[in-house]
Amino acid sequence: MGRIIGAVVVGYVVMALLIFGTFTLAYLAMGADGAFKPSSYDATPLWLAVSFALGLLAAVVAGFVCASIAKGTKAPAILAGAVLILGLLMAIPVVTARNADAPKVRSSEVGNMDAMMNAEQPAWVALLNPFVGVAGTLLGASFKRRDAVA
Repeated sequence: MGRIIGAVVVGYVVMALLIFGTFTLAYLAMGADGAFKPSSYDATPLWLAVSFALGLLAAVVAGFVCASIAKGTKAPAILAGAVLILGLLMAIPVVTARNADAPKVRSSEVGNMDAMMNAEQPAWVALLNPFVGVAGTLLGASFKRRDAVA
């Protein structure tokens, strides 16, 4: 049981670190004008596409790590469930707060932390992200199972 809990925790931490690191690098590469629509904090279609790809990649790695530690299918399933539940909980503020305030005007140069704090994404993105995370987690775990069979 301890190995399963540890695998889930390590998998989730790996996912969080990868998301933070890769999103930071993507933002530095794209800049504010690539990540946001002009004069706003609304994410561009390019940023949304990149964020889905990076989120999927992080989930695949997390699922693989989780399955490697646990050596079974139970831990990745628990991790996938945690990703779904926590992701949907994190989507609630995005869905309920959308258009609650007047749109924020963005200056041309925005630091990484300001971008993270003020970024606006469509509600559908916040609702879809947890499902992308679940799919990636289970996919990554399946790679480990295939690796063990081979």
